[in-house]
Amino acid sequence: MEAAPQRVASQGDITAEIAALAVEAAEYQRLGRQEFQPRLDYPPYRSSVLRHPEFPPLTVDPDEIERWAPCFGHQDVAPGDADLTAGHPGEPIGERIIVTGRVLDEFGRPVTGQLVEIWQANASGRYHHQLDQHPAPLDPNFIGAGRCLTGPDGSYRFLTIKPGPYPWRNHFNAWRPAHIHFSLFGTAFTQRLVTQMYFPGDPLFELDPIASSIVDPVARQRLVAEYDHDLTQPEYATGYRWNIVLSGGRRTWTEGADDG
Repeated sequence: MEAAPQRVASQGDITAEIAALAVEAAEYQRLGRQEFQPRLDYPPYRSSVLRHPEFPPLTVDPDEIERWAPCFGHQDVAPGDADLTAGHPGEPIGERIIVTGRVLDEFGRPVTGQLVEIWQANASGRYHHQLDQHPAPLDPNFIGAGRCLTGPDGSYRFLTIKPGPYPWRNHFNAWRPAHIHFSLFGTAFTQRLVTQMYFPGDPLFELDPIASSIVDPVARQRLVAEYDHDLTQPEYATGYRWNIVLSGGRRTWTEGADDG
């Protein structure tokens, strides 16, 4: 006898799961209980169970890790590395945006000289990567990766193209909201933090199980940038401001971060 085909969850199913878990999280908070943010196993995000270690960490020699760590460029970071719209024969397609902010510690002090890397999809919602084969056009003038070092005041700044949403196979008709991936390094490769920045007013944000795995709605909102009209340049680019706080009660949540 053939097994019955497995039912694929709909967006309605996923939204209902997110809502139920939000009620549970609110009850945890009411009782004064702390928990990991984002949740490592978050059922609406179907593959979350595959995206974190299941065994205790191993003790290793830090020098050996540094020796074998990947190289993030063949030369020093240059000012042009922060302009994702440059370095190609033509202009990239899409809305040009400026993304800037500051990297801060829990006391609001700037974290200077830190490597900040970003990567993102193009305006059509497609990554410049061989594994991304969904039917949206590639832009030959946009790679979608950049980097910079934070300044004396902890500031970073990128000129890029606003990414588009894209489909993924978490459930039926699943779409990720527009976002930019951020990576921050401390003084060693093992201090790397990875997070995502979202855009204000995106209707897909509340439907997204990855963003919703941060079950605290206040903490989740910290992943959303602010539109800044003073940062916007006339007839050239719109501006978004997003600060990254590395620790404390108002930290920006990162992959694998906890409440400590």
